[in-house]
Formats: sequence, C-alpha cells, structure tokens
Amino acid sequence: MVWRGVPDAGVPATDRFEWFSEMLAASLAPMRVSSDSTADFEAEAAVLELGPVQLSRFVYSPLRTQRTEALIRRADPEQYHLGWVRAGRMEVDQGGNTSGPVTGDMVLMDTSRPQRAVASGVGGSGRTEALVLQVPRAALPLRARRVDRMVAQRVPAGAGMGAILARFLAALHTQGPECRPGDQERLGALALELTASCLAERLGVLADEPPEARPLALRERIDAFIDHNLGDPELTPRMVAEHHHLSLRSLYALFEDEEVSVAGRIRLRRLERCRDDLAGPALRAHTVRAIAARWGFTDGSVFSRAFREAYGMSPSEHRRAAEHADTAGHAQRSALPSGARQGPPGTAVSRPSPQLSRR
Repeated sequence: MVWRGVPDAGVPATDRFEWFSEMLAASLAPMRVSSDSTADFEAEAAVLELGPVQLSRFVYSPLRTQRTEALIRRADPEQYHLGWVRAGRMEVDQGGNTSGPVTGDMVLMDTSRPQRAVASGVGGSGRTEALVLQVPRAALPLRARRVDRMVAQRVPAGAGMGAILARFLAALHTQGPECRPGDQERLGALALELTASCLAERLGVLADEPPEARPLALRERIDAFIDHNLGDPELTPRMVAEHHHLSLRSLYALFEDEEVSVAGRIRLRRLERCRDDLAGPALRAHTVRAIAARWGFTDGSVFSRAFREAYGMSPSEHRRAAEHADTAGHAQRSALPSGARQGPPGTAVSRPSPQLSRR
C-alpha cells in the first residue's frame, strides 16, 4: 500500500496547473479549476487506496473550484468528501450553506450537489494543504437526508470525535504506506466507522443511529439502487454488492431474513415494470420483447417463462386481457348517461399478483 501520485517537482512549472486540474478531476470528481497563479503554480497530489474509502493529499497554490450541474451529470462518484485543511484556508459553498474560512478543521462536501470552493494560502508559502477522505455515500451508515445538512459545515478537528478522526487521518498519512497491503481493507473500514461517528456526533444522532439500525438503512439504500437501475441488463447481486462496497456473502447475509432474495427482488421488480407497461396503452405500439428489454431482460424466452411463472399467463395473454378490459370499460362508459360515466373512487382493473420466489 503506497501513495500514488506525482510531486510538483516532477512536472514542469508551465504544465503544473493543468496537471493539477487533471489530478483533481481524476482523483476526486470533474470540476472547473481556476487560479490567478497559473504561470508559477505549485502543487502536489497523491492518493492512498484503503478498500471502501480513499485518502487523498493535496498541496497547492491559491485556486478556485466549481462543480456544476453539467459536470455532475457527466460523472458523479456519489461520494462525500471530508476535507481536513491542515495548512492554508478554504471556504466552501454548497447546499445553501457557507463554511466560512476553514483553517485547521474539516469541512464536508458532496459530489452529487453543485459546489464552489476557494482555497487561499496563509503565511509565506501561500499554499494550502488538505487531506481529503473520500467516502461512498452508500457506505456511510447514516441517513443521507441528515448527512446532507452537514455539507459546507465546519467539523472541528480539535475536540471530540473530530479530534480522534483527525489523529487517525494524520497517522494514515504518515504510516499508511508502511502498512501491509492486506491491512488496507481494515484501515478503510475503520476510517469509515470513525467518519460516521464523527458526523453522528455533530448531528446529535448517536442514539438515533444504533448499530442495529444500520442494516435497515443499508437495505433501504440498496432497494433504491435496484429500483433506479432495473433497466440495466448488467444489474446483478454482484453489481449491487460492488456498488455498496460489500462482499456477495455480506449482501446475502443482509437480506437473509427477507422473504425475497436480492436476485429475486431484481427479477420481481423487473416483472412488475413489464406487467405495468404491457397493460398500459402508452406502449401498445412496442413489442413484448422491446418492453422486456426496456427493463433488463435480454432473452425473450427467459422473460416469457418468468412472466408466466409469476402471473399465470404469458406476456401476450396479459396484454390482450388488459386491452379487452380497456375496450369493455370504454364501451360501458360510453353507454352511460352524461355525468354518470365516472366509476366509484378507487375503481381499477384487477391485476394478478406475482408469486414471490427466493430464486
């Protein structure tokens, strides 16, 4: 486990600002970078991989950064960045919050929101030094809506959990490269736990986020991720596990008490979306195969068998039944006197319910 990066001495002065801008984009997230000192810009950058998290170290001349909606759409690592300003000064605007000048403390940032930051040096060197801990949003065992209140907020590094976390980051900075490669996962997990405890202390939710509540919050995030990616044919339990920095074994254990497994959830929700699309009039011009592909089924015969198993009829039979019900309902409404064509509140076409399966 070693620092990965290039010191400023290895890059010509005329190329240093461009190099550093590219390093920021590659190691943190794409952003606009500007400076009044591009001609004599000084910078260093290095990254330490720690399993579920990443620690980056930056030293640089005064600059301004901006992460826009367009850049977020282009690429979003979906991370929280906890920056510890060890030298110099930084000010961050995000989510309606303004950190004010931060020196010696930490500040939280979110790659999924627009952000502006200004860094200015203090003292003779005029440079800023920051350690940035990059934490996947999905891996943090705190509710996102609570953590979001902390963006662009100062996190003191001199007291409480903030001081403990800062000392740990300082130790990682100096001793991390000396550790054995097999220790990186354990150190990363410890950094994640300390970060969660530090933010929970600041939010005053230590008692509200007990360890036993963390699996529930993680399952909620995984369910949301599955719903958002149903159309991706590559969506599998392995993909879900990797996105949430879990082993497959840990993912299965997380859902072992649920009625439906992770693979079963993906399959069932895809079938539900297909069932709704086949029944609705908006996609009548689309073939059954096209609708199946829209929700991640790449093999038409596999989809047909799964649909029949879940609903007791083929996709085509379900579509014809829905069309017949729509036609009959329209004829019935047309035969009613004007003003009497509205059915009782809540009236809907009955749809078959899927048979749950753990497969």
